[in-house]
Amino acid sequence: MNVIEMPKGAKILSLQTQDDTPYIWALVDPDVEKEKRIFSINGTGHPLIYFTAEDNYIGTYQLPYRGLVWHVFEIIQA
Repeated sequence: MNVIEMPKGAKILSLQTQDDTPYIWALVDPDVEKEKRIFSINGTGHPLIYFTAEDNYIGTYQLPYRGLVWHVFEIIQA
């Protein structure tokens, strides 16, 4: 699990790699209070341990030189 602090109401736009590092791009209002958001990164073929129907799929990225494919989900806490 990965925790990212973002301004409240941030809208995730995209997940991509830049220089072989995954990044999440979001539309934010930098003047609002921040909140912690939780993300899960899961390899292809691995079980989604923390995933529930309420969680959001963010995107998939690949690290071709390693032959790895990763799927990112935002974990929505009730």
